[in-house]
Amino acid sequence: MLGNLIGGFIVILIGATLAPTVADQVQAGQVNDSGGTGGVNITGANASILDLTTLFYCLAVASTGIGLATVGLRQAGLM
Repeated sequence: MLGNLIGGFIVILIGATLAPTVADQVQAGQVNDSGGTGGVNITGANASILDLTTLFYCLAVASTGIGLATVGLRQAGLM
């Protein structure tokens, strides 16, 4: 029970810490910032889908942490 609660909080903590890094990498991917010359900007539908990557990452981290905490509370009989 306690392990699931602590695990859920650790997942949320690490995921929230890494969220800015994910957002930076998505931004770098949009402008094709590979360090070379002649980078191509991603536009249109591809850019919209790539923009949503950060949102989906944050939603996945939150749902995983909440799911682990819910399992721990259910095992304790509090839910």
